[in-house]
Amino acid sequence: MQFLYPTFLFALAAILIPIIIHLFHFRRFKKVYFTNVKFLKEVKEETSNRNKLKHLLVLLMRILTIAGLVFAFAQPFIPQGDEVKTGEKAVSLFVDNSYSMSSLNAEVPLLEKAKQRAREIVEAYDVEDRFQVLTMDFEGRHQRMVGKEDAISLIDEIKITPSVRDMSKVMSRVKQALNNTTVENKTSYIISDFQKNITNLGIEQDTTIDFNLVPLQSIRKQNISLDSAWFQAPVQMLNQNNPLIVKVRNISDEKAENVRLELNHGGQSKPLGTLTIPPQSYSIDTVNITVLKAGWHEAELSITDYPVQFDDKLYFTFNVPEQINILVINDAGSNKYLDAAFNGISAFNVDNQKSNGLDYSKLPEYNLIVSNGLLSVSSGLAFELKNYVNNGGNLLVFPSAKSNVDSYKNFLGGFPANELQAFEERDGTVGRINTNEFIFKDVYENTRSNLRLPNTKGNFKISDFGSRGEEKLLTYRDGTTYLGKYKKDQGHLYLCSAPLDDQYNDLVKNAEVFVPMVYKMAVSSGIAKPIAQYIGKDEILEAANSLTGAEAVYKMKGRQEEFIPEQKKIGSKVIIGINNQIKEAGYYDLFYNEGEIAEKFAFNFDRKESVLDYFSDAELKNKVGGSIKVLESNAETDFTQYIGERSKGLVLWKWCLIAALIFLAIETLEDLIFKFLLKFKNNE
Repeated sequence: MQFLYPTFLFALAAILIPIIIHLFHFRRFKKVYFTNVKFLKEVKEETSNRNKLKHLLVLLMRILTIAGLVFAFAQPFIPQGDEVKTGEKAVSLFVDNSYSMSSLNAEVPLLEKAKQRAREIVEAYDVEDRFQVLTMDFEGRHQRMVGKEDAISLIDEIKITPSVRDMSKVMSRVKQALNNTTVENKTSYIISDFQKNITNLGIEQDTTIDFNLVPLQSIRKQNISLDSAWFQAPVQMLNQNNPLIVKVRNISDEKAENVRLELNHGGQSKPLGTLTIPPQSYSIDTVNITVLKAGWHEAELSITDYPVQFDDKLYFTFNVPEQINILVINDAGSNKYLDAAFNGISAFNVDNQKSNGLDYSKLPEYNLIVSNGLLSVSSGLAFELKNYVNNGGNLLVFPSAKSNVDSYKNFLGGFPANELQAFEERDGTVGRINTNEFIFKDVYENTRSNLRLPNTKGNFKISDFGSRGEEKLLTYRDGTTYLGKYKKDQGHLYLCSAPLDDQYNDLVKNAEVFVPMVYKMAVSSGIAKPIAQYIGKDEILEAANSLTGAEAVYKMKGRQEEFIPEQKKIGSKVIIGINNQIKEAGYYDLFYNEGEIAEKFAFNFDRKESVLDYFSDAELKNKVGGSIKVLESNAETDFTQYIGERSKGLVLWKWCLIAALIFLAIETLEDLIFKFLLKFKNNE
């Protein structure tokens, strides 16, 4: 047996007080006068013996009462291993409040069970101990150490949060807080469901901290998650069906049937039918969205599932431009056939400029740049066009029949793309169109029925380097390239082997090929912007920048909150830093002036928590080895007693206090006890 506060044992000296009282008080004699001296002597001897026994019993009870009280204050315990530590303790409690903790444990959400466990752990410690209460939110107020009552209050305030962090980051935060204290005895309890996709605990930990894992597991491991959605095309088009791909996951061991999928767009809800999803698998469905007006659009997909519901909705946004801006760079005048083709489509806004008068800063404003018949490409223009493509632009190049081949070789080599070789005046006919590629995909119902392909009377031969990554869109009958595509960083380069001049090429007169080709080139952004963002995951965003003043700042506004995000302007772009300021799913507008939306974002809860796959107690033990303890328990376990016995051993102070009260009661009732014993003796 050991004592938590052994210095209190010096108080055992108080036992001398009843002994001294006994020696100097109970030994005094009294004279009693009686006529029959002999009878007096017998009575006196009997009474004296009885009083002596009674006084000894009183003395013993007083000694035992004092000893019991002293032992109670010294807090004796029987060690249960090598975990018992004496003195003040610093205790860190992490309560997992991520969305997976909303699943049920015996008809109670896991979060409520976790909060109960946290309270019981706090109650197991002493008043002078200090506590840190940490959650997935990583709030600043949770970084400091507080007293017992404040710790209970912080635990009561914990609510479900969209934030989710790996356990390695949690443990780093715990160590940071505990190592800032001067207390030697440091203990941490991590209460979580320990999902496999976030539990990346290592086996080597800080040996100065006693880490303990308190696993909780749901009785149901079933969840249907609206995982993600994306448009088939990078840019959505007006008055056309825009295919939206939807992915729904079944995270359970049972087949999910009749999963209802619904779309809300433009203020109208549209049922999309039901899905049947195999166990531990997913289903992909295609939804056609018809866009009737230009500008920003908000939309929402939803399913119905219980009890994990945070991933049953998916918010997304997309922008349909009112006009497609096209720049045509010419050496001389514009091409009348090209102008006629563009002017026939109201969505096109065409700007013809000469190569020697370009404002390079305006290039990012165009969806498509057409290089039409340039005799040579200067180094400055080549550099700017390369940057334009790398940053997501689309460049279509038609060389002139008299182009400087060496100039084009330097220009195209910077991407790199295949090179132009000598120009040859010869007849050629395009024999194949690549309908598997985005530019011509879904344009024609039947390419074999009277589809007239371009004819040429002269063209450049194009080298065929496999390393240049050319994708042939249109090819001659002999297999050589008429129109090739090169993906470079975030944009595309399109290279035609024939000049656009009608003397050599009838492409501009062939509207059924040329018009859809140019249109889809203009909308085929090399980088399709995500239509949905995820809280805690998409912390860095990119948007178009229209502000020039250094002091002008963008604001971000949601349904209930407005804040100024971190921002860095880089030319025509602005980089937005969210820094964990978004907590609720929904739509958020980026703006400078109220009502003038620069960009619209849709934030959703992170789907990382959707996978309800947990480590069992045995798996946790194998994962962490012996450096971290896994506290096995069941729903009925009283953690106040459980932790108390682990941290203090088998506690005996309560029994000492009870014993002291019993001894005190015996002393108080001594007369009744003696009368009862005397009566019992006389009856015999």
